Amino acid sequence: MFRRGIFLSIISAALLGASPMPSPKTQCESLLDAVLPMATKTLKEHGEFYPFGASLKLDGKVAFAMAYEGREKPSSQPLMDILRDGFRADASTRKIIASAVVYDVRVTQPGTSDKIDAVAVELDHRDNYSVVVFFPYTIRDGTVDVREPFAKKGEGRIFAQVGS
Repeated sequence: MFRRGIFLSIISAALLGASPMPSPKTQCESLLDAVLPMATKTLKEHGEFYPFGASLKLDGKVAFAMAYEGREKPSSQPLMDILRDGFRADASTRKIIASAVVYDVRVTQPGTSDKIDAVAVELDHRDNYSVVVFFPYTIRDGTVDVREPFAKKGEGRIFAQVGS
């Protein structure tokens, strides 16, 4: 009887079009697809942007997040810390699946010693996936040209202390 129940469950899932759970990388890529256009739009309109973030909720919806630390022209680090703290709180209560912290940075591109402007996106997932993706860019005549991204292993700052 037990085997028949499992078999029927598998058949039902197949007939109803159930698909396997997306991988942590796929879920983080959906966050990336949501935040990158916002960063490039703000770069085009203002030439810069303050750090912001987004999270992937349990229902699969993306929720954007902004930080404010009391000053009109804050430095980026306190804003990034506020965003990370908020995502850690949501992770500890299991409200989110993944998070993205997005900021403007100067970084050394692999294979060169030159610093370049880039949009950095820190992606963290509850299933031990963490990466920082850098999107080099230039702004000329009001146009933002985003070049080929590169990535490095992330620090896993958001879900590190969350138990399974």
